[in-house]
Amino acid sequence: MESKDYLKDITEIKDLMNKSSRFISLSGLSGILAGIYALVGAYFAHGIIAKIKVIKNPLKQFFVSFDSVETLLLIAISVILISIITAFYLTRKKAKKQNEKIWNKTSKRLILNFLIPLLTGGIFSVILIAKGYFDLIASTLLIFYGLSCVNASKYTLGDIRYLGITNIILGLLSTPFVGYGLYFWAVGFGIMHIVYGTWMYFKYDLKK
Repeated sequence: MESKDYLKDITEIKDLMNKSSRFISLSGLSGILAGIYALVGAYFAHGIIAKIKVIKNPLKQFFVSFDSVETLLLIAISVILISIITAFYLTRKKAKKQNEKIWNKTSKRLILNFLIPLLTGGIFSVILIAKGYFDLIASTLLIFYGLSCVNASKYTLGDIRYLGITNIILGLLSTPFVGYGLYFWAVGFGIMHIVYGTWMYFKYDLKK
């Protein structure tokens, strides 16, 4: 009987330590919606790229594709901003339901460790765009986003690490396949977010 009580106490202590060191209010639903936003963005981006490929004149194609970069960047930024707003709203709602603070030392560490690789990848992508290496943008974003998830997983739900590793692998696989980066991007940011978001929703959100 006493051994069972000891095990129960150890489990409770472990849960308390886990809660104090990890931000566990992330919403699985926000991951699902982020994946949907990414697929919608990829659809519009694919339409723009398809129009560029129709142009036969190489010189005209170059100028049209260069001008279209702004539109593609606008789509990417819009997807990111809407995803962030959705994640903040749903995470705040979940944290409030669990009587937890959304802004504490753990969440600050989470955001910092997530942003360092992400901002590095963003700056590197801007340099690639300036140099005209458009074919490497999708793989670069996938790899650095994956590194962000792995780096931030120490301060939140451990499942995020696997999402990160999956995106890193997809980013590396997409590098040799020039012209197919958008499809890998759609799989990594779209389908994988929906898959992992659904997994996290049923594993964590429904228990609360």
